[in-house]
Amino acid sequence: MPSLKEVRNRIVSVNSTQQITKAMKMVSAAKLRRATEAITQMRPYSKKLTEMIATVSSNADGSDENPYTVVRDIKKVLVIAVTSDRGLCGAFNANVGKTVINLINEKYASQQASGNVEVMAIGKKGSEYLTRRGYIVTNQFAGIYARLSFAAVREAAEEAMKGFENGKYDVVEVVYNQFKNVATQVLTTEQLLPMVEKKSDLLKPSVVDYIFEPSEEEIITELMPKALKLQVYKAVLESNASEHGARMTAMDKATDNAGELIKELKLQYNRSRQAAITKEILEIVGGAEALAAA
Repeated sequence: MPSLKEVRNRIVSVNSTQQITKAMKMVSAAKLRRATEAITQMRPYSKKLTEMIATVSSNADGSDENPYTVVRDIKKVLVIAVTSDRGLCGAFNANVGKTVINLINEKYASQQASGNVEVMAIGKKGSEYLTRRGYIVTNQFAGIYARLSFAAVREAAEEAMKGFENGKYDVVEVVYNQFKNVATQVLTTEQLLPMVEKKSDLLKPSVVDYIFEPSEEEIITELMPKALKLQVYKAVLESNASEHGARMTAMDKATDNAGELIKELKLQYNRSRQAAITKEILEIVGGAEALAAA
């Protein structure tokens, strides 16, 4: 059984840890509000731009000539793993890493066997996780979340787009956590390139009838690169909000666990102290009886 001093020191240590987890929870809550505002404002814009491109592409005769819609035999693959730069957010980063590994093993096993699967890591933790497990991480974009902006994410998107356009990659996939609420993040895998037209019942010619100026082909050429960069930026915003939600939940649970541990340690401390007092009383009584007998 540990001494009273050891138990007392441990109570002080756990109490200090609890104060840290409480502070981290409050910081994550403040950051989460800003992150959710950013992604809430981004979603309608992203959805409308995607619908616009789908509408224009359905009417354009030369849309197949766009370099970002070319479908090739899949020989070389790029997977963009969107994680965080910091830990202490539960299984948030590990889940992305596991999803990337499952995607590669299930969908691109032959390409992986020939060494033609590369990973672009947006976030330090994803790079560390996948590198330790022997996957090829060619590009790492760490520090993006310190000053998160479209300009900061654009470089990563342009790197992937340039690689696809030049034939370095035949397909580009993005894996990230989609923000649902504070306690729930949905692991999402999306194909970034080649860009696939998503035709909807809302985009019937009878419902959507526009006069385009300039031509549909020119609009597609101008909008498609912006839409691709925006898709990557949206994934990073989703991941950012999810990270703060996951950290807030993890720190809340850590605070509760610390409270339970403090209760157990205090109970152990009181029992040890009572045992020590009882022992001293018995020694005194025993000594007194020995003196009386003498």
